[in-house]
Amino acid sequence: MAPTKHEQRGPAGAASSTHYLGTSTAMSVLARGGNAFDAAVAAGFVLQVVEPHLCGPGGEVPAVFVTASDAVPRVLCGQGVAPAAATVERVRDGFGLPIVPGTGLLAATVPGAWDGWLTLLRDHGTWSLADALAPALAYAAGGFPLVPRIPPTIATVADHFRAHWPSSARTWLPDGSVPRSVHRLPALAATWQRLLDAATGPSREARIDAARDAWYRGFVAEEIAAFCAVPVRDETGRDHPGLLVADDLARWSATYEDALTVDVGGGWTVAKPGGWSQGPVLPQMLQLLRDDVRYADGVATADTVHRAAEAAKLAFADREAWYGDSAPVPLDALVSRAYADGRRALIGAEASRELRPGAPDGRAPRLGEYARRPGMRRSDGTGGPGVGEPTVSRSGAVRGDTVHVDVVDAAGNMVSATPSGGWLQSSPTIPALGFCLGTRAQMFWLEEGLPSSLVPGRRPRTTLSPSLGLHDGEPRIAFGTPGGDQQDQWQLCFWLAHTVGGLDLQAAIDAPAWHSTAFPGSFAPRGWEPAGLVVESRLGAATLEDLRRRGHEVVDAGEWALGRMCAVGRGGGPLLRAAADTRSGVGAAAAL
Repeated sequence: MAPTKHEQRGPAGAASSTHYLGTSTAMSVLARGGNAFDAAVAAGFVLQVVEPHLCGPGGEVPAVFVTASDAVPRVLCGQGVAPAAATVERVRDGFGLPIVPGTGLLAATVPGAWDGWLTLLRDHGTWSLADALAPALAYAAGGFPLVPRIPPTIATVADHFRAHWPSSARTWLPDGSVPRSVHRLPALAATWQRLLDAATGPSREARIDAARDAWYRGFVAEEIAAFCAVPVRDETGRDHPGLLVADDLARWSATYEDALTVDVGGGWTVAKPGGWSQGPVLPQMLQLLRDDVRYADGVATADTVHRAAEAAKLAFADREAWYGDSAPVPLDALVSRAYADGRRALIGAEASRELRPGAPDGRAPRLGEYARRPGMRRSDGTGGPGVGEPTVSRSGAVRGDTVHVDVVDAAGNMVSATPSGGWLQSSPTIPALGFCLGTRAQMFWLEEGLPSSLVPGRRPRTTLSPSLGLHDGEPRIAFGTPGGDQQDQWQLCFWLAHTVGGLDLQAAIDAPAWHSTAFPGSFAPRGWEPAGLVVESRLGAATLEDLRRRGHEVVDAGEWALGRMCAVGRGGGPLLRAAADTRSGVGAAAAL
C-alpha cells in the first residue's frame, strides 16, 4: 500500500508535474514573481532534460489555459505537422510499409515544442527566455539525476544504439556503459546557448521571436534537414531517411485556437484540445455516463467501472472513425448530449467485443482497413500495463509516453500542458544539436481519405490531452497525465472520483484506476484487444470477479500501477491546491 499523500495548499501559487525537479522549478519561478506561464515554460524545459525517455526538445506540446483577464479557455497547439514530402503513396508504396514505423526518421514531424513554449512565454509570460531556460540549461550542462526508469530504458536499446545509432550511443552510453546516477547533455546545452546568443532585439518579445527564428529558419532547421537526408535503421529492420527539409520548419509555427468546451453536467464544463487530438473522448465519455456513476467509500463500483469501460469503447471507436486533422470532424455532434443519449443504449450488461463508431449527423462512419483487425497491442513482447512510461524492445521499438505540468497562480492564470515526443529512444541523436526528433507521424494511417490519413502539412491525431475543468463558468482545475491512449481514461477516473466521489484532488488521483484496451492503439504496431480491461486490484476482488463475469478480459495491473496524474486547482476559498500521482515515485506537487 502506498503512503497517504495530502493535497498541497497555499495562497500564492501551486504546481504539479511528473518530475519533482519540474515542480520545484515551477515553484521557484512563482516564488520569484513569475506568473503561471513563466513557471510552466521553465518547468517544461526542465522536463526535456530530466525525463529524456518521455520527452525532449525535438518533441511537441499542446496546452489548455486561461489568463487572469480572460476566463475563456484557449488552446496552444505546439504540435508540428507532416513534411511536404510525406504522402501515403511515398511511404506506403515507395517504401512498401503498411504503417508508419514507430522509430527512426521516417515518422518525424516538425518539432513543435520550442515554438510552442516560446509563443506561450512571449504572449502570456513576463520573464525573458534566458531566465526561463536557465534551470534546464544548468541541468543539461552540469548534470541531472537519473530517475529509476532511465537506466533500464537506455540498457534495453544499448545494443541498438551501438550497432545502428552511434550518435545516440555517444550521447547516452558514456565510456560505453549505461549511466546510473548522474548524466550530462553538453551538446544540448551548447545548442540552447547558441539559441540564446541569437535572441537579440529591442524588446523581450523581439528577443523571443529571434530565438524562434534561429530554430525554424536558422541553424537548427539546417542541421535537422541534413541529418534526415541520411537513412537510419528503424523498427522495420531496414534503413529509411526522414522526409523533413528545412522549408517544412520555416513554414510552420505554433498556433492558438478556441478550446473545445462541453457542459458535462453538475455545473461542470470540460475544456480540451479539438478533434486533431484525442481530447474530445473525455467529454464524450462523460456525456455517456451522465447521472449513472456510483462510488462507495471513494472507490468506483463494479457497475461504474463496467459502464465507464463500455463508454470508452464507444468514444474511442468514434476517435478512430472521426478524429484527425486530414478531414472535417463533426465535433459539435460528437460531444453533444443528444448524440450520447442515442449511443447510450449500446452499453449493455455484457462487455462488447466490437468496434462500434457512431453516425453523427447521420454520416456513415468509416474505419481504416488496418484498424479493423484486432491484435495484441503488445505482440512484440515489449511489456504489459503499468504507469504509462514507454517500453522498448531491443530492436529499438518504442511505446511512446510523455510528461505533464499544471500551474496556477494567485492572479488567476492557469495552464495545463502535456509535452511529449523526441524521446531518447525514438530516433538517433542529431550530433550537432544534442537531441533527437519525435516520431508522432506513426499516428497517421497509410490509407487515403480518413480523418487521420497521412497528408502533407497536417497534424497527426495526437494522444496528448491536457485539460481544464470549469464550475459554473469559473476555472477550477487543471489536470492531465502521460499514458498515450490511456490519458483520457485515467483522467476520467480522476474526474469521476473528484466530481462524483467527492474526493479532493490528491485523493481523487490516488483512487483506484482502470482503462480499456479494446480499440486500435495510436502507436505502432497499432493493435487492439477486444474486451481488454486493465485494472488496479484496489478496486476489490469482488469487483474484479464481477467484471470478469460480464465478459471483460481483466488484467490486474497491481495495487498502484495506472496513471501519472497531475492536478492543480482554485476556488472554494483563498487557497490554491496541487496534487500529484503517488504511483510513479517521481512526480511532485507543491503550493506556496
